[in-house]
Amino acid sequence: MTLAFYWQRTLLLLGAAVALAACSMGPQITRTLQVPESADTPYDNILVIALFSRFDSRRRLEGAVVKNLSDLGIDAVASTSLMNTKTPVTRQTFVAMVDKLDSDAVLVTQLVDIDSKAAMKDSASPSTGYNFRPTYYFNVWEVELREYVEPQSFQVKSSIVVSTELYSVLSREAVWAIQSKSEIVATGGTGENFEVFLDEADAIVKHLSGDGLIAR
Repeated sequence: MTLAFYWQRTLLLLGAAVALAACSMGPQITRTLQVPESADTPYDNILVIALFSRFDSRRRLEGAVVKNLSDLGIDAVASTSLMNTKTPVTRQTFVAMVDKLDSDAVLVTQLVDIDSKAAMKDSASPSTGYNFRPTYYFNVWEVELREYVEPQSFQVKSSIVVSTELYSVLSREAVWAIQSKSEIVATGGTGENFEVFLDEADAIVKHLSGDGLIAR
C-alpha cells in the first residue's frame, strides 16, 4: 500500500494549535481529487487514521470520524484504538491493521499548513468601588477609589489547513481527497476545545457520503 503518511512541516502541528479553548468558524472544504470512474466504490470497512503530533488529538479526531461513519452503518475503526503512544507511526503498522481488519479503504487526515498570530488581549474595563470614611471635619468625607483590573489574556488566531485522503486497499491508490481550512480564535490556558475535532469530522463524513464513497 502506498500512503502519503509523512509530515511536511515541523514548526507548529495541529495538536499544539488546538490545545486551547477555541472558537472555530467551521471548515471550508475544497476537493483536491475527484473520484475516478475506475474506483471500486463504495466502501463499507474503513480504517481511519489521523496524523497529528499529539496522540490525544489523533484519538479525538479519529473517534469523531468513526462515530459519524458508524451512525451511517459503516464499519469503521480508529487506528489509535489498536495502538498506544509507543507504537511506531509507520507504514508497516498501518498495513498490519488493514490486514487484521480486512479493510477495503483507508482514510488519512494530516496537517498541510498552519498560520498563527499571537497577541496579548487587553482586559475589559476595570470594575471600580468606593469606600467612604468620615473625617474630623464637619460634612467632610474621605473617599477611597479601588479599581479591579483583570490581567491581559493570551490570544491566538490561526488559519489551519488539513488534508484528508481516501485510499483504496485494492488499488493502493488515492481515490478521493479534500482540503479543509478552518479559522480559529483561541485563548490560551483554558483547556482543549473538542468542537474543532467535531466540526472537522462532520465535514469529512458529510463529503464522503455526498460523493458516494461509502455504502449506505
